[in-house]
Amino acid sequence: MSRPTAPSLPLEALRAAFGSALQEQASLAGYTTARAGGLADALLIAKSAGELEQIVSRLWELEVPFRVIGAGSNILVSDSGLREVVVINRAKSIQVEAENDPPSVWAESGAHIGTIARQAALKGLVGFEWGATVPGTLGGAVYGNAGAFGGDMANCLIMAEILHPHGKEIWPVDRFEYEYRSSILKRERMPAVILSARIALERGDPEAAQEKMSSFAARRRSTQPPGASMGSMFKNPPGDYAGRLIEAAGLKGVRFGDAEISPIHANFFINHGNATSAEIGQLIRTAREAVARQFGIELELEVELLGNWSTGENSENGCAAARNINRTGDK
Repeated sequence: MSRPTAPSLPLEALRAAFGSALQEQASLAGYTTARAGGLADALLIAKSAGELEQIVSRLWELEVPFRVIGAGSNILVSDSGLREVVVINRAKSIQVEAENDPPSVWAESGAHIGTIARQAALKGLVGFEWGATVPGTLGGAVYGNAGAFGGDMANCLIMAEILHPHGKEIWPVDRFEYEYRSSILKRERMPAVILSARIALERGDPEAAQEKMSSFAARRRSTQPPGASMGSMFKNPPGDYAGRLIEAAGLKGVRFGDAEISPIHANFFINHGNATSAEIGQLIRTAREAVARQFGIELELEVELLGNWSTGENSENGCAAARNINRTGDK
């Protein structure tokens, strides 16, 4: 596949700034839960919040377009890849502060939500068990107001450390102006990176917390399909469920190539091994068009489409970000 014409990155300047840490023409499929997508012109890996800050600050100084990716859930990268620097966030330090009053947990933005929930529960801290089955990172959860089983970031976040081109700030939870699966960072596509965050917890019974997490995991396994996917493809419309609408439209099990609308849960689109992003995009269009035609409801993407989707996959709900430099929500 030919790559679209786009302004070239200043590779010589990037090589001088980052040396051997800079990877060029790096495949992104292995960095996303969809296991699909093309190449990044350049890629860097941050192993701590300090490294993340240094990398991002230098990229801003060089005026180079970039984005930060964490676990790679809730995104779909186009087959033509990304004409920017991709920063993989592997900043995973976690500090469970059980002796504080009230107790809390602080973590770097690349820490996995499930790991945070399990470590907190082991210390007898509760209130974050819903996070045990969430496949993303803390940065992505803060950015997109992730939630499950009746809990979400809006109801447990205390504060987050935000880096922007002019320095760092501490944002209390109300600064994020949370809405369903959204924050002001996401809605306004602000040039900012989440470095770390603190979550409010309560003291409780470790065994009860473990039982609750086990119950959530069992429910996930019974209702959501295994395999490579992006998580929920569409947001639930008010008063209804995207999966129910797609199933009612008769689309469970519909397949293009190796991409399939799951016969277990219709809001999950599965890569059976070698699906292209274009094939997944075809399923997205098919589902949206069928639900709109049959029920008059426009499904809104929960997944973000990244890159060039000039063949029709893009939509007002998911792809405007593709040409926005410095999209730095950590997914």
